[in-house]
Amino acid sequence: MTDPTGINAAANVAAGGKPKKSASDILTVARARLDMAVSALAESREDEIDDLRFYAGSPDNHWQWPADVLATRGAVQGQTINARPCLTINKLPQHVRQVTNDQRQNRPGAKVIPVDDKADVQVAEVFNGMIRHIEYISDADVAYDTACENQVAYGEGYIRLLTEYCDDNTFDQDIKIGRVRNSFSVYMDPTIQDPTGADAKWCFITEDVTKEDYERMYPDAAPITTLQSLGVGDQSISNWLNEDTIRIADYYYIDYDRATLNLYPGNATAFEGTPEDKELRAVYGKPKRTRESDRPKVKYCKINGYEILEEREWAGKWIPVIRIVGNEFEVDGRLYVSGLVRNAKDAQRMYNYWVSQEAEMLALAPKAPFIGYGGQFEGYEEKWKTANTQNWPYLEVNPDVTDGQGAVLPLPQRAQPPMASSGLLQAKSGAAEDIKATTGQYNASLGMGSNERSGKAILARQREGDVGTYHYGDNLARGVRHIARQLIDLIPKIYDTQRIARIIGEDGETKMVKINPEQQEPINKIVDENGVVIEKIYNPGVGKYDVVAVTGPGYATKRQEALEAMAQLLQGNPQLWQVAGDLFVKNMDWPGAQEMSKRFAKTIDPKIMSDDDKSPELQAAEQQIQAMGAEMEQMHQMIQNVGKSIEVQEQRRKDYEAEIKAYQAETQRITATQAGMNEQQIQDIAMGVVAAAMESNGQLTGIPEMPGQEMDIGMEGMPEMPQPMEPQGMPQ
Repeated sequence: MTDPTGINAAANVAAGGKPKKSASDILTVARARLDMAVSALAESREDEIDDLRFYAGSPDNHWQWPADVLATRGAVQGQTINARPCLTINKLPQHVRQVTNDQRQNRPGAKVIPVDDKADVQVAEVFNGMIRHIEYISDADVAYDTACENQVAYGEGYIRLLTEYCDDNTFDQDIKIGRVRNSFSVYMDPTIQDPTGADAKWCFITEDVTKEDYERMYPDAAPITTLQSLGVGDQSISNWLNEDTIRIADYYYIDYDRATLNLYPGNATAFEGTPEDKELRAVYGKPKRTRESDRPKVKYCKINGYEILEEREWAGKWIPVIRIVGNEFEVDGRLYVSGLVRNAKDAQRMYNYWVSQEAEMLALAPKAPFIGYGGQFEGYEEKWKTANTQNWPYLEVNPDVTDGQGAVLPLPQRAQPPMASSGLLQAKSGAAEDIKATTGQYNASLGMGSNERSGKAILARQREGDVGTYHYGDNLARGVRHIARQLIDLIPKIYDTQRIARIIGEDGETKMVKINPEQQEPINKIVDENGVVIEKIYNPGVGKYDVVAVTGPGYATKRQEALEAMAQLLQGNPQLWQVAGDLFVKNMDWPGAQEMSKRFAKTIDPKIMSDDDKSPELQAAEQQIQAMGAEMEQMHQMIQNVGKSIEVQEQRRKDYEAEIKAYQAETQRITATQAGMNEQQIQDIAMGVVAAAMESNGQLTGIPEMPGQEMDIGMEGMPEMPQPMEPQGMPQ
């Protein structure tokens, strides 16, 4: 398990391997890191513990009262006689629960989205379903609620990720989301900048166990006496070992291995010798470029400070501990965190004081002291000392006491009892308002009535009041998003064999999907002879995915809101029942609604219900057929247009030839009868005939063009008329 002599490490180097860190080196660094974390967080942790004690204050423990004030008022343990009241009216749990229970009603979630061309939307939905399944089997709600309560109460909460074997007869593992009840058991790298601890280089989760339990849990470990001897002279021994308990810690740290990074075409990168590099080398051959780079690996050890009890490599690339922070400050190089309680402590103390003062004054009102003259009590002092606290049947007095002039003095009388002043009542009321102001929660946020009447106005005031505590929910949402980001990194590595995985939908319905990490594509669709998809096989390891935070009401609330909105929509548009009636019934919350929705869906047009879930080959064929049909329709239209154009041109040609023949025949007739006519008369008759012929054919205006020719209505475009013969014997 360990190599204290370094022989195994030397043999590894001699065989050509890289130097491996010895167990002693790992333990030395671990002890130094824990000492650094304890020192860096000491002041902040002290304040946080005080906040937690104050938050848990009750009338039984007086944790909200300073010790010196308790001693002054006589309210020490065991003393009840003549003690002044020290009441504890703790208002802070109400304000803390207002924030934490609001988070329970509006639980933050995460949605996986694809980010590159290899990723697929359906695989992203499978990721979402697997994350919901992991949350379900882990009771993640408990882990989230615990972290949120610690965060709001004193400033920091933690959530962790674990892996467990599914059962004793398999090597398949499940991922679990674990609860960290005690935040003070976690010591994270104090140099982090990310509020979730995503950039942490190391982290401890400590646990103090009794020595008997330790020996039972680790029978092969070194004896405790040996550890005590190893810790002699080591000042850090107090962090690991004391008289009754021994500390063991889950120690996560990032180790860096020097490796060659290869660059392939398409900007694909892989470290030398990895399965990804072998696949890329088989496709592209020799890499384009190489460089030396540090390859981070997350290591896990269970240690007791002086011995490694367990050791293995963590599959993920982040430290599997998620930090949920409240308020965070850095003062003089030191980190301080706080929650809702910190700034409300003085206001709560003042409220307790004024309530106690009011109670004291009311209690002492019927026990006002007696006022008399000294000689009147002479001989009866013991009874008169308790005259205002005990009910004596009678009190004796010297009645003949006179003043200096011989006048008998009046008998003792009770003083006027003290009454609660208006200033005291105002101070108490002011302290209550100060608690609200320091927590950022006013009447509307606490559900108290005000002058708002409409529902929208009340909701707006509540949202306005939630602004003061919004950062708590926002930080919790950041933590949940980082958890989901770690899960999408872990799932392909943990689910590295073919298996049937259970996923949970947003509506709570479950189904089984097949996972095959060996296939090259993100989704492999198996289709039947008709092209219908009958099965899908997924590979979550192909493509890159990211996470976005989702906050707001839960699914049940959203379903109720959707039902109300759809009811209004269907009431105004009854025809929508024919296309969306099944969705309306599906959102109803009563037994049998899902079955009724399925039966209602069968009455809807299949074209509307179709999700076009067909094979890629069938979809491509349908698209090609549609494109060919459009092209054929376009060609058919063009042929028809060309045919119509040829017919029109042929008709125009025939009309044109007929007109020419008519012109020629009329000219010949006029020439044969021109005897006795002069030239001007013949031309007038010819033009009149031509004009009449053109009007009869509808060609007087808008004479159509013949292809390749231009026709003009003027005389220049007219066919040339034959010149008539001059009549013989015509006078010149």
